[in-house]
Amino acid sequence: MEEVSKLFVATKAFIKHNGKVLILKESSKYSEGANIGKYDVAGGRVEPGQHFQESLAREIKEETGLNVKIGKPFHVGEWRPFVKGEKWQIVGTFFECEAESNQVKLGQDHEEFLWINPEDYHKYNLIETVKPAFESYLNK
Repeated sequence: MEEVSKLFVATKAFIKHNGKVLILKESSKYSEGANIGKYDVAGGRVEPGQHFQESLAREIKEETGLNVKIGKPFHVGEWRPFVKGEKWQIVGTFFECEAESNQVKLGQDHEEFLWINPEDYHKYNLIETVKPAFESYLNK
């Protein structure tokens, strides 16, 4: 068994609007960033005691300013990044979400956003852990 110092549960959002999915570029200012300059989807770690839907709604609001309707989960992934010299294990569930608008207001952890056609995901510099989620999304 691989040595891991911390285990986290995460929720990730495929935020849809008019058939497109929102991706966010990680900023160099993000203190726990392991993927600076690469694109990801909104989401983050679930705080102890917090319901996963509350956590996802909070993360989406912080990262994008959007109000969304959280739908069903469609993919579960696992990744093991090095953060601050520690090996973390993160288990993430991806949810399909519907945005009321496409007016994104980025938080400090991201420096750019794009609304993309999901079938074109391979054309973007995405973090590796989100690629299988796009495959699941397209094949559901």
